Amino acid sequence: MQATVVSLSAEPGTVVARGDEVAVLEAMKMEHVVTAPYAGTLTEWRVQPGDVVDAGAVLAVLTATGDVGREDRGEAPVDLDQVRPDLAETLERHRIGLDEGRPQAAGKRHAAGRRTARENITGLIDPGSFTEYGALAIAAQRRRRSLEDLIANTPADGLITGTATVGGRPVAVLAYDYTVLAGTQGIQNHRKTDRLYRLALREKLPLVLFAEGGGGRPGDTDTYAVAQLDIPTFRLAAQLSGVVPTVAVVSGYCFAGNAALASVCDMIIATEGSSLGMGGPAMIEGGGLGVVAPGDVGPMAVQVPNGVVDVLVADDDAAVAAARRYLSLFTGPRPGAPPADQRRLRHLVPENRARAYDVRPVIETLADPGSLLEVRAEFGVGIVTAFARIAGHAVGVMASNPRHLGGAIDGDAADKATRFLEICRAHALPVVSLCDTPGFMVGPEVERTATVRRFGALFAAGARLTAPLCVVVLRKAYGLGAMAMAGGDLKAPALTVAWPTGEFGGMGLEGAVRLGYRRELEAIADPGEREARYQQLVAEHYERGKALSTAAAFEVDDVIDPAGTREVIARVLARTS
Repeated sequence: MQATVVSLSAEPGTVVARGDEVAVLEAMKMEHVVTAPYAGTLTEWRVQPGDVVDAGAVLAVLTATGDVGREDRGEAPVDLDQVRPDLAETLERHRIGLDEGRPQAAGKRHAAGRRTARENITGLIDPGSFTEYGALAIAAQRRRRSLEDLIANTPADGLITGTATVGGRPVAVLAYDYTVLAGTQGIQNHRKTDRLYRLALREKLPLVLFAEGGGGRPGDTDTYAVAQLDIPTFRLAAQLSGVVPTVAVVSGYCFAGNAALASVCDMIIATEGSSLGMGGPAMIEGGGLGVVAPGDVGPMAVQVPNGVVDVLVADDDAAVAAARRYLSLFTGPRPGAPPADQRRLRHLVPENRARAYDVRPVIETLADPGSLLEVRAEFGVGIVTAFARIAGHAVGVMASNPRHLGGAIDGDAADKATRFLEICRAHALPVVSLCDTPGFMVGPEVERTATVRRFGALFAAGARLTAPLCVVVLRKAYGLGAMAMAGGDLKAPALTVAWPTGEFGGMGLEGAVRLGYRRELEAIADPGEREARYQQLVAEHYERGKALSTAAAFEVDDVIDPAGTREVIARVLARTS
């Protein structure tokens, strides 16, 4: 190559060994060392320092000699354990950001019974799988703080981001670090978030967000921005929703921007004692709304019953375990432990058709042991929603709850089921619907809760399902509510079966008799005779609408032994997976 001679390393007459440096050339601001190709005597230089030489030019004459008095040196040995100064500086910068480099901060978390952000990530991911992005970022506050201060006290700008695997599947992970500026969102912090969200969108990575923090940070000075309302963070987070599974873990205080990112996730898992709100105490006070303690802004006593939080757990360990369980649903079929004795299902619905019962043991018996994850348990309690595996296949389960309004679907239950079905549709998760409902809840007071729109949304969500839907009628299947539990009608599912306790009708049997036979019953003067006739008509309607009669009319696919329910569902899932 064309180059400039920088220096010559030996005088004429010098004896050199193969590999000895004889000259240094410079090209494009880079130095290139010329070494002796063999042992010999340097007899003549044909260039001088400062000369510009062309490719192929002769620099010097080297005469090989049989006895030069020196052996070829070859390559000098390298100390593989040597740490050069530049590497030492890099390693130290990384160490400062780790828990071991900040023992006081880590100790404070442990004293409060909490895990550090890095410990949460370690508990979530497969060992040794984490690739961190932006570990060396610091807060954008160099105009007000020294570089040494920022390096020591704002590692990663309060947000740890990276990719890893969970159960062997690649995921993206973001963890706000509350020990750094209260987990607030700064300039570099937002750039890191945007980087990871874009990566997750491009590579279709499930995402886990540890969202603890106070929202936007007003103290960053290294910017010419005014309001920063043009950042893409929240749009990117919303775009990811419904594309891949997303989970937010809320532990401690989570306000404003942090809460906004959590709000668009499929699943919000929170620990007891946490607070979650779109505006934190500082924002509330700044808006002239008074001084409020952090624990009074969106406590779990509010956010669990109103459906904001999907899963409430005891502590950080349990939150991470729940996140892993949710992500495990999207890794394909996997063998599980032997199921419970399925004969138990024959005895979980009372023989007395008017007796309430708990539907959760039905779900637990059907599901693979240890796979069940109920969501929004205290909201919309008329319908139970859960994720589970059945014979290794991941499914969403929604079940009528006869202990609440006899299983009637009210507005909250409809909202809960609608969102649940939307999540299942987004991730192509099959749905198992366990139906025992007298229909939609009705009445003047109920209509004040906008049930027309809410029930309509439930029908729309069922109609949009793309993965298989399996419906099992445990007992009552009446009216529009039963049709909504079946995705719109009893022939919409991949399979619709009933237990022997099943009963069907356009509306509840008792109501149908009272409406359809009102004049006949009113014409019977004797109250005893009237009641006897009423009961006779109810029994006739029940006989006509019981499961066997309905199957005989082929309005359902079959009436099955409850003990065979799991096997029947598993065959459909295997067929359609």
